[in-house]
Amino acid sequence: MQKIVLDISKIFDFIPEKQIFEQAKDAEYANIVLENKSGKGSDFLGWLHLPSSISKAFIDDIQNTADDLRSQCEVVVIIGIGGSYLGAKAVIDALSGSFNHLRNKKPLIVYAGHQIGEDYLYELSEFLKGKSFGIINISKSGTTTEPALAFRILKTQLENSKGIKKARKRIVAITDNCRGALRKLAILEEYKTFTIPDNVGGRFSVLTPVGLLPIAVAGIDIRKLVAGAVEMEKATDSNIPFEENIAARYAAVRNELYKQGKKIEILANFNPKLHYVAEWWKQLFGESEGKENKGIFTASVDFTTDLHSMGQWIQEGERSIFETVLSVAKSHYTVKIPEDTEDLDGLNYLAGKRVDYVNKMAELGTQQAHVAGGVPNIRIEIPELNEFCIGQLLYFFQRACGISGYLLGVNPFDQPGVEAYKKNMFALLKKPNCS
Repeated sequence: MQKIVLDISKIFDFIPEKQIFEQAKDAEYANIVLENKSGKGSDFLGWLHLPSSISKAFIDDIQNTADDLRSQCEVVVIIGIGGSYLGAKAVIDALSGSFNHLRNKKPLIVYAGHQIGEDYLYELSEFLKGKSFGIINISKSGTTTEPALAFRILKTQLENSKGIKKARKRIVAITDNCRGALRKLAILEEYKTFTIPDNVGGRFSVLTPVGLLPIAVAGIDIRKLVAGAVEMEKATDSNIPFEENIAARYAAVRNELYKQGKKIEILANFNPKLHYVAEWWKQLFGESEGKENKGIFTASVDFTTDLHSMGQWIQEGERSIFETVLSVAKSHYTVKIPEDTEDLDGLNYLAGKRVDYVNKMAELGTQQAHVAGGVPNIRIEIPELNEFCIGQLLYFFQRACGISGYLLGVNPFDQPGVEAYKKNMFALLKKPNCS
């Protein structure tokens, strides 16, 4: 069975192995607190055993809805912000062909409501003209400014294009079970709906309909994705000892590094398809731990691309960082480097070797250089980019985030700071009944 592997051996140059394993009891206790729901934010632990609780009927309902949209639509617009779109985009980008958007593969998945860009919305509306499109609107309240604004504009366009009755058949609402503006609208207009569980926060929602429906619409096997998450749920359970529990060990290591003054964690990947996995990870840990004037700052880089830019800072900048590398063990395809008679580029010494071999040597060389330059290095090996392995990866990070937040001493499941900008924005916009 394919399993994600955590390698923390390159940390021991900076923190003795004994010191890491002295944290075993604290990490195991934090995991038990998660399991017992006795810690801060325990009302939002619905994600903890979500994978193993997903039924066949539930998956079938999502898949049938996805198939219906796929059969009707050239384009499906995913409307959501933060956790309402990042998880889906992370999985879709990781498991789709790099050039699907240029090959007229249907349906094309596009995104809206994740920012307030007037030009973006205009260009999206222009792109959708004359195309058969559908909408998946994801919002617990239905009043969050960014998605609500995008939905109003695109809903109007769809209704003008197809007529109100036909438009309603191409809109799916993923929202609160009984409250909120979107739920009221969905009932009024008879949209197909799915529920965002009350006890699952947005950044932990990728394995709810929030993530599963868009992922299924993209043609990705959600059954295998969930199966991978179930496997990791078992592997990181509170009854798994520290030495074997990769979520507990990862959480312990990053907290020990934080205590040593390593305030920034850089998630690096050597596969461009993992860019949005890093974006999802940044929200997951940043929003969970960045509070009470504490928390590791989460950043990300795409290697080898960023070795020619941010690589300089990582190698020789302030030593306040550590690095977690996502490494994919096996590529899907084989591309070998050809022999060239002139050899003007000097690459004949690599002739006959795979491009992935060169990439792996770049990864190893980078790790050696960064460790020598004073950057502690954690490595997470993913066997290959498939649904099962990505399902494992998502749940691994979620579990590790919960443990890590409790080790830090914060509530990993709230986000009070997110409201600050909204309050100011609403006041500036003179929103009614806004104080």
